Amino acid sequence: MITVANRIYVKPEYADAFERVFRERAGLVDQMPGFISNQVLRPVNEGDPYIVFTTWQSRQDFLDWVRSDAFVKGHAQSGTLPKDAYPQPNVLEMHEVVQDSARPDLQPEPPGGPFRMH
Repeated sequence: MITVANRIYVKPEYADAFERVFRERAGLVDQMPGFISNQVLRPVNEGDPYIVFTTWQSRQDFLDWVRSDAFVKGHAQSGTLPKDAYPQPNVLEMHEVVQDSARPDLQPEPPGGPFRMH
């Protein structure tokens, strides 16, 4: 199992519009094999990023998603905010799940080395 955290910095005046984009998202990721969940986390401290947090059965499942036509279509349908809504670039992080208290029988994700999208 892996997690992917996309840390997205959003100017405060665009926060409502940013959240609306996710509430009205296409939802295509929900149908992808290996997809477990998607959370959008709102920062509580000024200057901190939103985090779009997804959980996947495996690294390969996530890679299949980002390389799919559904990924392109879903992001095209999600709407866009002006470039000035984002004061700095987003940061994408992938983590291999070693332990999950809600899933005591979980086998740890094997180490996969550095993350490469393409």
